[in-house]
Amino acid sequence: MEFKLKIWRQKNARSQGAFVEYFISGVSKEMSFLEMLDYLNKTLIESGDNPVAFEHDCREGICGSCSLYINGRPHGPDDLIATCELRMTKFKSGDTIIVEPWRAKSFPVLRDLIVDRYAFDKIMQAGGFISVNSGAAPEANSIPVSREVADEAFDAAICIGCGACVAACKNSSAMLFVAAKVSQLALLPQGKPEAEKRARAMVAKMDELGFGSCSNTGACEAECPKGISLAHIARLNREFLLAVFKT
Repeated sequence: MEFKLKIWRQKNARSQGAFVEYFISGVSKEMSFLEMLDYLNKTLIESGDNPVAFEHDCREGICGSCSLYINGRPHGPDDLIATCELRMTKFKSGDTIIVEPWRAKSFPVLRDLIVDRYAFDKIMQAGGFISVNSGAAPEANSIPVSREVADEAFDAAICIGCGACVAACKNSSAMLFVAAKVSQLALLPQGKPEAEKRARAMVAKMDELGFGSCSNTGACEAECPKGISLAHIARLNREFLLAVFKT
């Protein structure tokens, strides 16, 4: 297979970036998208050019670091996958593939396809935790939690923090990410004592960091690699309003 690649190249956060075209052949249809980029970088290095910088770690759809904007979609032309899970079988030989980093004020480009997503860490530091001293691991059945609630909390907890929701949103809103992190704690007994403080602190930090507001277009849910539901945003709104009205 052969492709024309238009890849965003940017030396550093202070430099002006631009798309650069590459023509690549000999791509196996069995490759993942990241393996194709590895192959491209191998050819660039062998020809004396600088390789394309992109982020990756587990390559199993768990860490979320591989996030790329491919042909106008976060993580590319497939559903419920991270970029590392995208296969070259989703493209036809001869296709032009446009690859760029997330486009959001809160995710500044560091180099080429790598963005700084530390803003998500700051939101988590603001309240995405419980601060009780748990000591030794408690007996599993000492705090009863229904199967339905546990499953819903787990559905929220599978958010990998990749930022696809921000990239897909026309307002660059982080509401789905914040909602998932609030929900996974708000649903469980361990998260109840700090529920009010958590919702207010995380929303305030999200606003402070320059993320946009939610306008309920649903693009975040559609592009989320883990299928996080918009219902969690509704729960975040309830948690936040309760916190505001009680003060």
